[in-house]
Amino acid sequence: MSEQHPESVGRIWLDVVATARRSAADGLVVGTSGNVSARVGDLVLVTPSGVPYDRLGPRDAVGVDLEGRQILGGLGPTSELPLHLAVYRSTDAAAVVHTHAVHATAVSTLVTEVPLVHYAAAILGGPVRTAAYARYGTPELAEAMLGALEGRTGCLLANHGTVTYGDTLDQAYERTAQLEWLCRLWLTASSVPGRTPALLDAAQLDEVTEALKGYGQPG
Repeated sequence: MSEQHPESVGRIWLDVVATARRSAADGLVVGTSGNVSARVGDLVLVTPSGVPYDRLGPRDAVGVDLEGRQILGGLGPTSELPLHLAVYRSTDAAAVVHTHAVHATAVSTLVTEVPLVHYAAAILGGPVRTAAYARYGTPELAEAMLGALEGRTGCLLANHGTVTYGDTLDQAYERTAQLEWLCRLWLTASSVPGRTPALLDAAQLDEVTEALKGYGQPG
């Protein structure tokens, strides 16, 4: 494993905890459901299993290598560790957020791909897919997730929740929030009796994807 600086590991661990607490405060998880991780070199810092986020402190850091071997902390890692490690092994992600967001989970029971009701889908790389159901914590779930994530930075997990990743915890979390909002929007529009939501086509989404490349303040 590459050498890690304790200061950077400690700082990123606090960011992991803060992101997990934010997911609870924003209603994207209930209790100890959902989990958050961040990668520092060959070390993956991940929330522990079954511990309320408000009880986690600087000394509770949990870290594993990319094979899942625990190398930091006394608390056991989340049961969804295979999900997180699969993302890190297959992408250049630096952070992963998994939630049980209500609207997104509801949509995961209805469709295999979130309808293009808004251009926010471009933030996630295109139409968001739903990974086939598999029990939590299993290699089968991780494999299904990777298929749904191909060319995307987020997906739904059927009858389960969401997974997003990014270059930072803030980016991964923003993608989670946008995915939940997108699903809520579609559920709201599609619930109007006698009406069917108008959807964007692929060309319109591609136009937005190109426009987003210049979005925000110059670096």
